[in-house]
Amino acid sequence: MGIAISLQQYLDGRGVPYDVMTHERTHSSSETARASSISEDNLAKGVLMRREDGYLLAIVPASCRVEVKALSDWLKEPIVLASETEASTIFGDCELGCIPPVAGAYDLMAVVDESLEGFNDIYFEGGDHRTLVHLTGRNFHRLMSDVPHVHIGEHRRMTSPG
Repeated sequence: MGIAISLQQYLDGRGVPYDVMTHERTHSSSETARASSISEDNLAKGVLMRREDGYLLAIVPASCRVEVKALSDWLKEPIVLASETEASTIFGDCELGCIPPVAGAYDLMAVVDESLEGFNDIYFEGGDHRTLVHLTGRNFHRLMSDVPHVHIGEHRRMTSPG
């Protein structure tokens, strides 16, 4: 499938240079980072959240999960994870479970975790489980210039066997 058409049109329409890379099919952002030999901290992922008046895209590094309470407190309203069915409706040109973290391409409001600031390179899924989009950090932050930057990510706890 490659890069989702909505995402491609959005990036091209804004004159944002990007590279498209392919990798073996993966089932999670952590697997994608490993398969692509990049840090999970540089791999941005989109997490669709449902709020009282619609949806919001939370953008965090693959090394983190969305801290729902922090996001809810910042919004001053309850918020929950959207279902896969809801996500597939909004991201209709993407494979199930593949949400590009570029809210503007899908007319969504967004919040980006502040830990994604300051990187030279940012990567994210392009709409399927085999395609990665690479932007310079500067261009990613240009795309996110109108998006609030808030601490909403919490590093995942690694569980030890046993």
